[in-house]
Amino acid sequence: MFLGSHSPRLDEKGRLFLPAKYRDELSGGLVITKGQERCLYVFPMEEFQRITEALRSAPVTAKAVRDYSRVFFASASDEIPDKQGRITIPPTLRGYASLDRDCVVIGANTRLEIWDARAWADYEAEQEQAFADLSEEVLPGV
Repeated sequence: MFLGSHSPRLDEKGRLFLPAKYRDELSGGLVITKGQERCLYVFPMEEFQRITEALRSAPVTAKAVRDYSRVFFASASDEIPDKQGRITIPPTLRGYASLDRDCVVIGANTRLEIWDARAWADYEAEQEQAFADLSEEVLPGV
């Protein structure tokens, strides 16, 4: 499970230091791909394989499945962190998420998300009231 928020920076080569607390779980490999709201999703290889199996069993006759799968897999990049715990984010994915220098890496349960720092601050401010309002609907009785 991935938790918390961290603020690493991209270097001039598009490399990002993974937060130290996540490095062991990601040391065997990971997949970076487009996420919703113009962030990037980072999946441990095992979780990415689980999602792949779920999409494989979805009906290929469903247009939404085909559309989602095409974008999800076409934008995916498999990476192995280097000895310093850095990953290289491909230029196309950096462009998609508007990543320049300041980033935020958030834990999102079974994945990490990488956001441009300003985009994350805007998203978080925008969603604060919705988060408060939805608690009963999303987690009834908690």
